[in-house]
Amino acid sequence: MNLVRAEVERLAARRFVQLMVVLLALAFTITTATTLVGSHQPSASEVAEAEAQVAQVIRSMEADHQRCLQVKAGELPVDENSYLPADCSELDPVLRDRLPVVADYLSGVFVFGQQAGSLLYFLIAFLVLFGFLVGASYIGADLNSGGVVNLLLWRPRRLTVLGAKLGTLLGVVTLLSLVATVVYLGTFWTIAQTAGLPGRLDGPFWQNLGAVYGRGMLLVLLASTLGFGIATLGRHTSAALGAVAAYAVVWELGARLVFEIVDVARPDQLMLSTYIGAWLNGRMELYDDQVCRNSTGFGFCDGTYTITWAPALLVLLALAGAVTAAAFAVFRRRDLI
Repeated sequence: MNLVRAEVERLAARRFVQLMVVLLALAFTITTATTLVGSHQPSASEVAEAEAQVAQVIRSMEADHQRCLQVKAGELPVDENSYLPADCSELDPVLRDRLPVVADYLSGVFVFGQQAGSLLYFLIAFLVLFGFLVGASYIGADLNSGGVVNLLLWRPRRLTVLGAKLGTLLGVVTLLSLVATVVYLGTFWTIAQTAGLPGRLDGPFWQNLGAVYGRGMLLVLLASTLGFGIATLGRHTSAALGAVAAYAVVWELGARLVFEIVDVARPDQLMLSTYIGAWLNGRMELYDDQVCRNSTGFGFCDGTYTITWAPALLVLLALAGAVTAAAFAVFRRRDLI
């Protein structure tokens, strides 16, 4: 317990961590100020005009559905300039996942129900960067400066010390992320109440927002673990930064270009960014034009394919687990002096 408390104090005292917290607060402040300046409480006339537009759009949808039913029944001729689906239920407003709402037709108004998802993605992206950089600098600086050696003189158990450092890192990042989320979303909720609109905040909204946040938090912890593990293997913070930069340039950009030139099938399946996106969004639909290019038929060709969250999670866990296991194995046998 004394080891964990000491590591928490060491982590909190690091200037880089303090700088990252300041940058996090600065990013939140800029985003909040921008939103507040660009929003206003809608007047009664704006709301009435938006309600009229919503009613008009819904009437138009109902008219299109009714026309489709009449054409299918032979009561009206087919209009070649109008879209006619095979099943008229596609045009039925009652069966739509989402109908137009007043907030859709209000300009210059911040609507929490519509923009909370985008704001949450921004928060997760910043926390992922924060966790990776803090994790890499936390262990990298100690290995490079000899701080780990001094710590081992006090607690001469390598795996225990490294495990305490990793556990402390994940605990602090989790706590900071929770606090940042409450402050961040709470601020925008307040803006929506005072200078905007709450929007539609039903059960599916909160369920989807919670699912994205849960997946995002796991991604933050995995990024922190990767930064910690790569820096441990390279014995320096720059090792983690260099590894990410090299991967992005050599594989995500260079290899992707080569795959397109040689017509490799489904190259997105070989990219880590694909699995990150699939995990964070729950699924990702991709397109492979080579399928249709090699098709000999004359019918409709569908080259789309989907990567769901389950295989994406397995890839991310396997990567983080492999790096962490290698870091602990190397740290156990390495000469630290």
